[in-house]
Amino acid sequence: MNRIWNSIVGKLWATILLLVSFVLFIVTVLLLEFLDDFHTEQAEDSLRREATTIGKIVEDHESESSMKLIIQDILDVETSAMIIDENGKTLYAFHHGLNADTIEQKILTESSLLSMYNNKTPVVKEMMLPSNKEEGVMEQYLVLIQPFQQDQELVSSVVMYQSLEAIHRTTKRTTHIVVLSAFIAFILTTVFAFFLSTRITSPLRGLRQAAFELSKGNFDTKLPVTSTDELGQLATAFNQMGRQLKYHVELISQEKEQLSSILTSMADAVITFNRDFTILSTNPQADRVLQNWYLKNGAEDEPIPPEIFHMLEHVLSFAEEVEDELELNGRFYDISISPLYSRGNNIRGAVAVLRDMTEQHKLDKLRSDFIANVSHELRTPISMLQGYSEAIIDGVIANDEERDEMIQVIHDESMRMGRLVTDLLDLARMESGHKRLYKDDVSMVPFLDRIVTKFTQVARDAEVSLTLDVPQNEEVILHVDEDRLEQVFTNLIDNAIRHTPIDGNVTVALRQYGQSVELTVKDTGVGIPEEDLPFIFERFYKADKARTRGKGGTGLGLAIAKNIIDLHGGEISARRGEEKGTIFSCILPLTATGSSE
Repeated sequence: MNRIWNSIVGKLWATILLLVSFVLFIVTVLLLEFLDDFHTEQAEDSLRREATTIGKIVEDHESESSMKLIIQDILDVETSAMIIDENGKTLYAFHHGLNADTIEQKILTESSLLSMYNNKTPVVKEMMLPSNKEEGVMEQYLVLIQPFQQDQELVSSVVMYQSLEAIHRTTKRTTHIVVLSAFIAFILTTVFAFFLSTRITSPLRGLRQAAFELSKGNFDTKLPVTSTDELGQLATAFNQMGRQLKYHVELISQEKEQLSSILTSMADAVITFNRDFTILSTNPQADRVLQNWYLKNGAEDEPIPPEIFHMLEHVLSFAEEVEDELELNGRFYDISISPLYSRGNNIRGAVAVLRDMTEQHKLDKLRSDFIANVSHELRTPISMLQGYSEAIIDGVIANDEERDEMIQVIHDESMRMGRLVTDLLDLARMESGHKRLYKDDVSMVPFLDRIVTKFTQVARDAEVSLTLDVPQNEEVILHVDEDRLEQVFTNLIDNAIRHTPIDGNVTVALRQYGQSVELTVKDTGVGIPEEDLPFIFERFYKADKARTRGKGGTGLGLAIAKNIIDLHGGEISARRGEEKGTIFSCILPLTATGSSE
């Protein structure tokens, strides 16, 4: 039942039914009122005509018996009459029924009638009198007293009365007809309302179902257009709306995927915030930044770093873009936070972009350190060149032997500067990828034997034992650039001899492990401190800040060696010996995978 009343069918049916009922009620009331007045007037006119006729009959007929017969014929069953004289005395009575005499006495004794009758004018009045058909029942009667003249003098009057029950019966019949009409109208209205509403609600139910499907994301839902009226136009508009909605949703989805792809592929971290400082979305880079910060410094009540929170608070409060640099967990970031606006230029949040500048900071530091180191390395030879050259120019030389010594120093320092510049150029070329490797198959045992033989006299002069430890009767061939690899081991063996004390040992060894070959240079010197080992392959880094210059090094040999091994697709590392000294290890693949440039 509730479903019917909550539907358009029930509402339309109830509306039409109430409208028809209201109209029928108004029409019935007005019609009954009209019929009642109409029938009363008709009865009054009929009584007047009959009274006039009876008065003429009384005047014109001298025979009393014929007069009574004629008057009896004129009167119908519902109408009675009396003829009274001017004193109110009954001369003739034409009535019938149970209570005729009682009715006559009540009429003749009615004071209001008598007062009006004494004025010698016609009187019409409705009175409650006993019924002529039933005992003890009162009915409403219409009473008429009309004087008539005889020989130009008013001698008597006709009194007529008629029960209004007939009028009431007519009113009841009319009421029954109206009720029957109302019932028929109710049935017709119900049928019409349900028929009309079905024609209307059937397309609306289809529209509702289609709208539910549309809300579930089924944008291909279509309504059949079966008419050209408003419902047909509504179905056409709905279909157009579905197509437009599908187009816009696909467009938004594509833009969202494109934006997501852009954010995901960005190197910068992007975070969007809501008005209440909560995080709305992040890209993977931002997730890593926040996760690292939270793991090291975060708390439950601080989901973002305080520095970012203060900047975000300023942006949301003053609607100003903020840019700054900050350090988080040892990494440096350039951060920019901009407000986000909704319609109406109201701030709905902010977007923060964090660019990792750690590598840039490292490069800047390396650049400054490089300039400082180069300046430091060049300052000593330049000072010596300048000092000795000025001494020669000023003629402060005592003899030729002293002059030759100064010239030799100038020569040595210029050669040292040349080596430094050459090493810098080689290192720059290799780091930029512009250094070409000329690879060929090289047998490593003869290769290492030749290098060791080259340093035999140097080791003998330094009173250091230089030995070669390679597999016997086994050939190991690598596809390498022989000259560049010789440069590496020349540097390593030379460093080992120079930093090994008298009676120390330097060992060059070769071992094969599966598809890799390990080449090691081991010495028994003082060794590199453990804390310096991770940095020894950096440019100009010196564990002993004074030892390289005194021994003629440039501080770039190990950096060059590392770049050469990297270009060959290998690895170079250093570790302390078991007892003392340092072990340099170069691991090279049997099949070269490095660049040929």
